[in-house]
Amino acid sequence: MFAIEVRDHIMIAHSLPRPVFGPAQALHGATFVVDAAFYTRELDENGLAVDIGLATQVLRKVLEPLNYRNLDEAAELSGKITTTEVISKHIFDGLAQAVKSGELGEGSHRICRIRVLLNESHMARGWYEADL
Repeated sequence: MFAIEVRDHIMIAHSLPRPVFGPAQALHGATFVVDAAFYTRELDENGLAVDIGLATQVLRKVLEPLNYRNLDEAAELSGKITTTEVISKHIFDGLAQAVKSGELGEGSHRICRIRVLLNESHMARGWYEADL
């Protein structure tokens, strides 16, 4: 399996309103470093799995609506507890849609799996990964 992984980041605010989250129940900020890996089983005639430039652009496009937002007020996340895992899946869904619509160029059809990893700090990270 081949993979190309690109990186970006988002700065968000949110609260996690359940007792299990302790002090994170209150509104707080977070900066997530976001890694998105796109997997293929084969390379194209140019030796590419995925165009890195297009992958970078697509990741930025998917992250843009979340950046500098209070996720408690984001309609697209309404009713969800915006844990690292939930945010990872939300980003995955946006990337999967971009793959389905061909936004990663001619290589889109070869992408068979995506992993979205959110680095919450130097000590903690979470991700969502699945086949397409």
